[in-house]
Amino acid sequence: MNRPVPNPGILDIAPYTPGKTPVPEPGRKVFKLSANETPFGPSPKAIEVYKDVAAHLEDYPEGTSRVLRQAIGRAYGLDPNRIICGAGSDEILNLLAHTYLSQGDEAISTAHGFLVYPIATMANGAKNVVAPETNFTADVDAILARVTPRTKLVWLANPNNPTGTYVPFDEVKRLRAGLPPHVLLVLDAAYSDYVSRNDYELGLELVATTENTVMTHTFSKIHGLAALRIGWMFGPAHIIDAVNRIRGPFNVSTPAMLAAVAAIEDTAHIQKSKAFTEEWRNWLTEEIGKLGLKVTPSVANFVLIHFPTEKGKTSADADAFLTKRGLVLRALNNYGLPHALRMTIGTEEANRLVVDALRDFMAAK
Repeated sequence: MNRPVPNPGILDIAPYTPGKTPVPEPGRKVFKLSANETPFGPSPKAIEVYKDVAAHLEDYPEGTSRVLRQAIGRAYGLDPNRIICGAGSDEILNLLAHTYLSQGDEAISTAHGFLVYPIATMANGAKNVVAPETNFTADVDAILARVTPRTKLVWLANPNNPTGTYVPFDEVKRLRAGLPPHVLLVLDAAYSDYVSRNDYELGLELVATTENTVMTHTFSKIHGLAALRIGWMFGPAHIIDAVNRIRGPFNVSTPAMLAAVAAIEDTAHIQKSKAFTEEWRNWLTEEIGKLGLKVTPSVANFVLIHFPTEKGKTSADADAFLTKRGLVLRALNNYGLPHALRMTIGTEEANRLVVDALRDFMAAK
């Protein structure tokens, strides 16, 4: 071979496939409902701070994201020294895999879990072990049944993307208790801000009281800062120390850092988004259900819609029909859900247009 060769396993990784980005056409309004972006955008206070920083782009960021870690600490009652920030929670997930996985190790994810998990696992030479789900929800017993002496890490998105389901905290605690002490449990709480269930918790208690659990979060969802790539993790001191040793020294930009501080402090903006999402999530679930389509109960800012397998009524047919009307949802073949579409909860106009379009689609001969 007369050219560089990737490490073993790299070319076996399926690349991450993002949701479609619509191409505007003259005379047609387009609604992108494929990427779980908030229809409210970021806090106006975050935008103002972001613009102010533009006058000093020649300066390197403060390398530890100190002001943001302190703001997160204030918001959640956490020790800032046990927080690490990254270029989106994606970077942190990859840093965790790089720190704790190597050739011959195994990491467990669930059947319809976030696609970054197998990518991060396999990129470090480890094997991605898939645990089946029950009713599109992570199954603690199925995860525990797949633990072997090679298992080093378990990925758990809670709530899960793309299903919108969640694992009650008692079950999360049962999972942690059932895992060997050397296995790292990663709780990905990207969509936690949208949850209003009494039996749900982010997992901060587990992180605070164990040596083998971390919780990751993001500013891309309810805070509306997806373009800035900013996320964070709360973990035991020894894990934060280890990950910091391989983290890039300036991995979080100053505009992202300061905009995130303003965003997390704008609690009114957060509550408005949460209330709107809950109202329209319930409405969409009910209205789409009236059309004869099943919607998996969701606690996040999206709904999973299941379609028949009969010709003319499939998810692919629905996707094409909706796209022609400027309504772009997320196809889920790469998530092992070929008969479903994921719809981000959008503006009132977008939500009503999707229901109207689905009504026409189901009625068409």
